[in-house]
Amino acid sequence: MFGKADLRRQADPIVSLMQHPPFTALAAVYDAIMADVEYDHWLDFVLTYARDGGLEPRTALDLACGTGGFTRELHAAGLAVTGLDGSAEMLLSARQRLPSVPFVQGDLRTFELGQRFDLVTCVFDSLNNLLSTQDLGAAFGQMYAHLNAGGLLACDLNTRLGVRELWEGDSIEGVVTAEDGGEVHYHWSHHYDPQEELGVVQAFCRVMNEGEGVQEFVETHKERGYDPAEVAALLHGAGFSRFEIVEYPDFAEPTPDTPRIWVLAWRDA
Repeated sequence: MFGKADLRRQADPIVSLMQHPPFTALAAVYDAIMADVEYDHWLDFVLTYARDGGLEPRTALDLACGTGGFTRELHAAGLAVTGLDGSAEMLLSARQRLPSVPFVQGDLRTFELGQRFDLVTCVFDSLNNLLSTQDLGAAFGQMYAHLNAGGLLACDLNTRLGVRELWEGDSIEGVVTAEDGGEVHYHWSHHYDPQEELGVVQAFCRVMNEGEGVQEFVETHKERGYDPAEVAALLHGAGFSRFEIVEYPDFAEPTPDTPRIWVLAWRDA
């Protein structure tokens, strides 16, 4: 689409020049590219489960909140929500979108907010960016520590299959319009590294603004897949004794062909 050499070749000086750390340059165009994400349906899914379990959450912590897409849905539903993310650039966009919502920069493995919440969320396979079971277990531990008694953790993860077979054809591309009117061309390619057991996404974007010329950048994102048995063991280790691992949107039990799972875990009194 762009006439570029294979973006996987990190030795290419052009690619190296365009390389940015994950979730930095992408923040400016993230919402335009992700405009079709059904955050509202995900919230209905979570709140239905919570209410069926006797919880009417009033406070929420949205982890790996990014630019605030899911945070906005929590806020619109009337919850007093706090957002947390590791990227200063993504949080800048989130604060512009939701100026009345508190946002905190922090690491999923180590954050300490000094308060607890009825609901803790972490959506859109954000936890797959944690590349070891030790890191994921640490994150679950912090989530448990920040839940009120009777509170609910709701998060999703790509399975090992989901990371291996992320997209049909191993790429996605398109053209969208950013909020400032700029035209964003994107081409994201995926490959799986069997030795490291990691999925690698090269996210190339070309942003064209009238009077400002053309900007191009590449970000490299890595994900590790986690299967239900691994997740269950880590939840137990973090202190959760009551949880379900299900499929979206029907709460069905995962199968070996399930690409993404949802975790719904309670902190008992």
